[in-house]
Amino acid sequence: MSDRQNPAPLGRATLGEFNTFLAEYGEIDYLDAIFVDMCGTVRGKRFPSEEADKVFTDGVQMPQSLYFFDVTGVNEDVLGMGFSDGDPDAQSHPVAGSIVPVPWASMKQAQVLMTMVDEDGAPLLLEPRNVLANVVKKLDEIGLRAIAACEFEFYILDKDLDRKGRPQAPINPATGYRETANEVYGITELDGFMGLLKDIDEAAAAQGVPASGATAEFAPGQYEINLKHEDDVLRAGDHAIMLRHLVGAIARRHNFTSSFMAKPFVDQTGNGLHVHCSVVDRQGKNIFDDGTEDGSPMLRHAIGGLQDTLGDAMAFFAPNLNSYRRFGPNLFVPVNRTWGYNNRSVAFRVPNGSPESRRVEHRVSGADANPYLVLAAILAGIHHGIVNKIEPGEPAEGNACEIMDEGIPFFLPSALKRLRNSQVMRNYLGDRYVDVYAETKMLEYDKFQRAISPLEYDWYL
Repeated sequence: MSDRQNPAPLGRATLGEFNTFLAEYGEIDYLDAIFVDMCGTVRGKRFPSEEADKVFTDGVQMPQSLYFFDVTGVNEDVLGMGFSDGDPDAQSHPVAGSIVPVPWASMKQAQVLMTMVDEDGAPLLLEPRNVLANVVKKLDEIGLRAIAACEFEFYILDKDLDRKGRPQAPINPATGYRETANEVYGITELDGFMGLLKDIDEAAAAQGVPASGATAEFAPGQYEINLKHEDDVLRAGDHAIMLRHLVGAIARRHNFTSSFMAKPFVDQTGNGLHVHCSVVDRQGKNIFDDGTEDGSPMLRHAIGGLQDTLGDAMAFFAPNLNSYRRFGPNLFVPVNRTWGYNNRSVAFRVPNGSPESRRVEHRVSGADANPYLVLAAILAGIHHGIVNKIEPGEPAEGNACEIMDEGIPFFLPSALKRLRNSQVMRNYLGDRYVDVYAETKMLEYDKFQRAISPLEYDWYL
């Protein structure tokens, strides 16, 4: 990635930066000014080339309500914001270093990430990226900086549903047969989809998204792509959002569908979003490393904070009703607050590796979660644990995912209630954001409950 793509994360992209981009990539037909909503969906406005300069000189006016759309793309007048207040616009500006080409577009397009400000010109704290930025500042205030990397599991699916309207595994282009085998880390399973996976790699490289190669996961058509460690957590969130977005775009070009749904199949493994995180001091030293195999007291305190805040933050890690179907005993999905070394059955895993790279892998989130909010909740837990010197207890050995922890809310309404009542999450993410998020997702749940499912007709008609 060039220096142009790595300036200060909260800076604004200038017209000069845009002109430098055009000099490198050539003229464009359209510019997409993109925003990321509460659910992690990419939204935006498309400008023809003759109007693109205005994005960098004047910014873009957009309704601030787009940051609390529910998963259906609707604002339900959350806390009197929407219909009640006239759905006001707010000013937005392009983020420095985020201008990239759109390689999958049918015409020559570029995109730039937008961030919104309030009436005083301060970052709008309804925007998930700005919520994360506020938590990053809290770490900075005590002389610390997080380094993070995200890992996504996802499905490549047939574009057509089966005769019962359910998703189905894709037909392998190499064999002509539908995928049926569970071949974790299988190479043969990758061969038939190499055209698609190659295009994902190339699109990620074109957009400056530091993705590594794909691996086949536990279910037919399931894959994992890892992002490289990033010492700017905001940029790590940007990369996670854009990876998910570009995977969907490339899958459609290959006549498939991609899904980051937490549990698309009852009898197959779900999709997780695992986050690797370490913390360095102002001198760049990893505070989780004290030269021993066990790691430093700071490592244990960070894990203790993640344990202490897990229940309060579940509504961010598992934001949808379907998210909770992913959790169950003996699925290599965390069902309690355990931690351990080199153990994939725990919630908070300390991977093998050199002491200098000591880190925590947070394994709770589903791939359907908003990466900005997941990162914000994780950093809040780490900060909370470090400043309060919370001890995590003894590390688990063997299978630690047999017993469900009754103290963790494994149901969306319960998780939202827990979030509303969490003073810790309010301290880090802000009262207003906690209230808006919980209200939006609760109204979404109510809307879901008002719909009659096909199963109800099968059982009760």
